[in-house]
Amino acid sequence: MRGNCSTMQNAAQAYGNTAKVTENEREREAALLMKAAAQLQKVTDDQIRDVTETRRALGFNRKLWTIFVTSVTTAENPLPEDIKNNIASLGVFILGQTVEAMMKPTADALQPLISINRNIAAGLRGRA
Repeated sequence: MRGNCSTMQNAAQAYGNTAKVTENEREREAALLMKAAAQLQKVTDDQIRDVTETRRALGFNRKLWTIFVTSVTTAENPLPEDIKNNIASLGVFILGQTVEAMMKPTADALQPLISINRNIAAGLRGRA
């Protein structure tokens, strides 16, 4: 009986550690998405006057979503296939929209990127 109790404690501890890692990863991803959204919102609020800052904000968003898409499409990623496919499809849209915004930066081009980043961040934080 003691061995079984020890096994259950080990399993509970492993689950707790996994939950902490997952929670921390989700929070980190949410924070990065909010950072990207804030950078894009700032250049939008400044009426996209600073081309260098606009490209920097768009570049950060592109890199972030490239990492998300790359990570989610690996065989080692434990997410269900349908979720992986949805995130990958959303990532393709984001990357395409980012390229368009780099070529012609307007508030209308940046707004979908800002909204999506904020909504995904809220979902990761459980506030969707």
